[in-house]
Amino acid sequence: MKFYIGVTDENWFKHLANEQSDELNFWQPGGKQSFKAVQANDLFLFKLHNPNNFIVGGGFFVRHSFLPVSLAWEAFGNKNGASDYISFRNAIYKYRKSDFRSEPDPTIGCIILSMPFFFEKKDWIPVPEDWKPNIVQGKTYDTKTEIGQRLYMQVHSTLQRYSRIGVELVKEESEANRYGTAQVVYPRIGQGTFKVMVTEAYHRRCAITGEKTLPVLEAAHIRPYSQNGPHSTDNGLLLRKDVHTLFDRGYITINEGLQIEVSNRIKEDYGNGKEYYAFHGKKLAEIPELQNERPSKQFLLWHNENIYLA
Repeated sequence: MKFYIGVTDENWFKHLANEQSDELNFWQPGGKQSFKAVQANDLFLFKLHNPNNFIVGGGFFVRHSFLPVSLAWEAFGNKNGASDYISFRNAIYKYRKSDFRSEPDPTIGCIILSMPFFFEKKDWIPVPEDWKPNIVQGKTYDTKTEIGQRLYMQVHSTLQRYSRIGVELVKEESEANRYGTAQVVYPRIGQGTFKVMVTEAYHRRCAITGEKTLPVLEAAHIRPYSQNGPHSTDNGLLLRKDVHTLFDRGYITINEGLQIEVSNRIKEDYGNGKEYYAFHGKKLAEIPELQNERPSKQFLLWHNENIYLA
């Protein structure tokens, strides 16, 4: 199994270590180069800048996305490693050598990680012997190599002392195998990652109206998270804020044929709704390309039976 060591700022690390969140954004200020070093669910470790040549924590890679700074903050908030939006934005401008006047909403690279863990200083792990001081962004290792396997097992051993992550997440499948076979981890998806996945699946367009103005679009759960609805793309719709509200309150739904249905109760309850009735009976304006990202019939049926005001 391959895993990656990414170089990061100590302030970013300390902020997130205090948060102990379920997900985070390991952002890259450039916003041009895709991250392809590891696959989804692989281990991603944090190394501090020189002279702190230690591995201090990590997480599990979910995906890489290019996002406007505003969307990255909306999705992850202080899970970006900053206490507020202005601080986050200014940290990016510092690296880009620009400001909000020249770049009101620059695009950055976002390495999204789930189930992050942060080691106490006494548990920091020295970088491997082949780590070069001129490495700026990071380096990939493989458990098929002796150095990679040794480091992987050091991380595993350290994680055993951190019950929040649990021994079962990173381990060898076979103790009899000298180098072991790393177990695949399937990280839990958080709210921020859900928003990014849904936003990208719908190409940043409202599924019902086709609206493209990103600040007014929201990732909606078909079956609410509070009702055991998962943070999965097939349980999501990208909706304009007003449509999202009506969807959540049962005035709008989508049937199993992906047609929009608008309840008569809008007019009965509010004496209006002409704009919304124009969508009744129409197909969705935007549908994800991948079949497994399209609205699940199971979740649509749940919404129709439990939320929609027929």
